[in-house]
Amino acid sequence: MGAPVFTTLGCRLNAYETEAMKELSAQAGLTDAVVVNTCAVTAEAVRKARQEIRRLRRAHPDARLIVTGCAAQTEPETFAAMPEVDAVIGNTEKMRPGTWAGLAADFIGETEAVQVDDIMSVTETAGHLIDGFGTRSRAYVQVQNGCDHRCTFCIIPFGRGNSRSVPAGVVVDQIKRLVDRGYNEVVLTGVDLTSWGADLPGEPRLGDLVMRILRLVPDLARLRISSIDSIEVDDNLMLAIATEPRLMPHLHLSLQHGDDLILKRMKRRHLRDDAIRFSEEARRLRPDMTFGADIIAGFPTESEEAFGNSLKLVEDCGLTWLHVFPYSPRPGTPAARMPQVEGRTIKDRAARLRAAGDAAVARHLAAQVGRVHAVLMESPVMGRTEQFTEVTFADAQPEGQIVTARIVGFEGQQLVASPA
Repeated sequence: MGAPVFTTLGCRLNAYETEAMKELSAQAGLTDAVVVNTCAVTAEAVRKARQEIRRLRRAHPDARLIVTGCAAQTEPETFAAMPEVDAVIGNTEKMRPGTWAGLAADFIGETEAVQVDDIMSVTETAGHLIDGFGTRSRAYVQVQNGCDHRCTFCIIPFGRGNSRSVPAGVVVDQIKRLVDRGYNEVVLTGVDLTSWGADLPGEPRLGDLVMRILRLVPDLARLRISSIDSIEVDDNLMLAIATEPRLMPHLHLSLQHGDDLILKRMKRRHLRDDAIRFSEEARRLRPDMTFGADIIAGFPTESEEAFGNSLKLVEDCGLTWLHVFPYSPRPGTPAARMPQVEGRTIKDRAARLRAAGDAAVARHLAAQVGRVHAVLMESPVMGRTEQFTEVTFADAQPEGQIVTARIVGFEGQQLVASPA
């Protein structure tokens, strides 16, 4: 079999860490292994992880199968009990060179089958392991890990631990190296990105990091920030939105719901009006700003009226790209003990939210026709606008480059363009 086979489930941060594990396992000389990097964000994500493990065991019957990631961290016993699994590695352990050296040296005899320590005791994050990952055009850089908040529906802090930040100097040096290698766009990633800096000397904020990157890496063409908590946005980040054209006009908001009572039961730190005010202010400062958002359908105790407030939030905040999550209870979370919404109702509400999202995307696409955009090419015939909208071209363009293009139409959820 040779080199290990890696499978990543879940978020960009998991994908980033998979790239680091590939390097660590190669340095250790690990061979004949399959590594599954799991997600635990929903019960469905854990089910898919088990399904993927069984599929990979059938495909690689003689390989040693290692399970890691958030589901392995939160439910090590679940995966250790699977006959297909040889080892379970926690989220901290998977970033340690010694873990992979032990696995490579003596997989069965000397290495414990389950290596999962207390994630809450971890005080640093391993952002220095690799210089980002991504396509030839866009690199993702981890600047933060973990979360200090305890939303009642969320298991992720127990998979990722408390919030830890990568120092600004380390981040800037990584991005300089990426730009030197030809990357035109960098995306800052983390579990709770707007908490970046709270554990660093002087308690800098995410806006300070963004302004520092743009000042110290003048050759970086485009900077993006991934999912943020709008209630935590600082003045410098708003200043960057208003004054820095290299900061892309696309923000993904962790909103979760549009009803104040449900938001309180979720233990969120914002109310409906806070989300609306932020969206209005960001769009005032940057008229071309577009928003994505996470919204949960069918949270426990959600009435039809409360759901209606989430549905209206799509229009009230001017949301375009929706990530809709049908609620599923996670054992060990407070929400799992609350009165549950009936499954068919959850499914119906999720479908209605997705339909509202599809309509919002259609409005956005139609509004772009005739406009000129700077499109970063991800492949010879597909790229993305500043607002992260996919654009297709009939003729090949230079991959990894930023192309000035006029939008001539749209098909499905993609714009159609020709070079301007």
